[in-house]
Amino acid sequence: MLALAAVSFLTDASSEIIAPLLPLFLVGTLGASVQMVGVIEGAAEAVAALLKVASGWWSDRVSRRKPLIVLGYGLASLVRPMVAIAQTGAHVLAIRLTDRVGKGLRGAPRDALLAASVPVEQRGRAFGFHRAADHAGAVVGPLIALACLQWLAMPMRHVFWVAAVPGALAVLVALVAVKEERPADLAAPIRGREARVALPTRFWAGIAPVMLFTLGNSTDAFLLLRASQLGVPTALIPLVWVALHVVKSASSAPGGALSDRIGRRPLIVAGWLLYAAVYAGFALAEAQWHAWALFAAYGAVFGLTEGSEKALVADLVAPAQRGTAFGWYHGLVGAAALPASVLFGYVWDRYSAGTAFAMGAGLAVGAAIWMALSANQQQREPVAL
Repeated sequence: MLALAAVSFLTDASSEIIAPLLPLFLVGTLGASVQMVGVIEGAAEAVAALLKVASGWWSDRVSRRKPLIVLGYGLASLVRPMVAIAQTGAHVLAIRLTDRVGKGLRGAPRDALLAASVPVEQRGRAFGFHRAADHAGAVVGPLIALACLQWLAMPMRHVFWVAAVPGALAVLVALVAVKEERPADLAAPIRGREARVALPTRFWAGIAPVMLFTLGNSTDAFLLLRASQLGVPTALIPLVWVALHVVKSASSAPGGALSDRIGRRPLIVAGWLLYAAVYAGFALAEAQWHAWALFAAYGAVFGLTEGSEKALVADLVAPAQRGTAFGWYHGLVGAAALPASVLFGYVWDRYSAGTAFAMGAGLAVGAAIWMALSANQQQREPVAL
């Protein structure tokens, strides 16, 4: 668990050196439209989605997680800094697609390996801790970017090259420190009819509201553009991103642990309602300080939902199906990211930012109601060890 957390910390430090600057780079430097930002981010997540389904299923079939984990982190770390040489939005799209191929290869096998590394009564805490480490890296990354921009006066393209350093360290830790000890239920590869056993109905019912929520959960690049629109200077955009991830990191472990005690669904519903309130706030915001406050509140959404959702997925299937289940979970969420981001960008360009954020808030409320109505099924769902 600790090794996987370290890998995620370093990977996010690398990724988040670039992430808060990328939408501004696309719109301000390369001249891309807001809708193009949505297309790039949505398409990247859709590619990752398709591969997560396949990689999760394959890791169950061959009973091996680590090779796909290492390959995924390695590919993403290799191509990510190449944004520095992009000349058009199409170049950024190609780089982001390749980066997300790496994410697609590693995501489901990593979560399945993490679920197997702890007892069931600590599952929420484990996923929460992993997300906390991930978000801690996302605090360090923007701070590095801020230091490069403000103190070293580096051009934005040069800052992107710096992301190669923590990315290389992440791959090294994955190779050396991540261990895979296969339990008895994964001791032999799954073959033949076993490999085709369908996921249980309770799994599909459990993640259905997540899909509705995701349709209103467009890329966070739009939040950064909104912050810029509200008057946050470009040089301080990484600091806004830092504030977001400080709250994410601080709230993730407690949120995951709380889901072990009171259940997954109540935490998810609370998180989605907070999300709706934050998006409504972005729709109505008029001042720079509103952006800072809303980003901080937005971070708490992840503490309530990320660990809870992943622990719920692990609860709903047998151990030998977890790679496949996480693949479908990540895959469907990622696939919904493309229409969500394209639609959001279209509404922003066609109408206004406020209208787009109001739409996202409405979908989040609908998903929360659906999840709350299904909460009475939780007591009848057997927990898979």
